[in-house]
Amino acid sequence: MEVRIRLQKAGKTSNKRANYRVVAITRNGGRDGRHLELLGHYDPTKKPASLSINHEKLEKWIKQGAQMSDTVRSLVKKTQK
Repeated sequence: MEVRIRLQKAGKTSNKRANYRVVAITRNGGRDGRHLELLGHYDPTKKPASLSINHEKLEKWIKQGAQMSDTVRSLVKKTQK
């Protein structure tokens, strides 16, 4: 089972109120498929953008072989600064 750590869309799509969850999900899981574990939240509509990630859970999944998407990788770098 190949696991990816990526963003999953949540919230309303109308009125540009979308926000995202950072999730661990199987590679063949759909865009809105069932996630294995919720790792954090990202809300780009707030000024400045709101981002919270549970780094302990993230490290656990990376040690198990999960791969981060490019977007999540850049967001994680921002939170570690």
